[in-house]
Amino acid sequence: MKNLTVENFKEEVMNGTAVVDFWASWCGPCRMLAPVIEELAEERPDVKFFKVNVDEESDLAAAFGISSIPTVIRFDDGKIVARHLGYVGKDDLARNLGL
Repeated sequence: MKNLTVENFKEEVMNGTAVVDFWASWCGPCRMLAPVIEELAEERPDVKFFKVNVDEESDLAAAFGISSIPTVIRFDDGKIVARHLGYVGKDDLARNLGL
């Protein structure tokens, strides 16, 4: 999964469906969720999956009101259509994001 920054965010999420995982390396639930998202990404090649490290990209996290992590947001053509907070299994995450 590609890492997003303030510089490349719009370019990457403006077209099609994109799922963005807001995370941090010190966050236990974030580390637990990472393989779940990777598995979902393998099953859904029609969806772009990205990560945003909230410690390195705090302005980007703030722009989307990220106050707790992990937070996963689904964008369709740049518009937020679903948001999920916390750890869940793959099927629940897919259902919560409408995938």
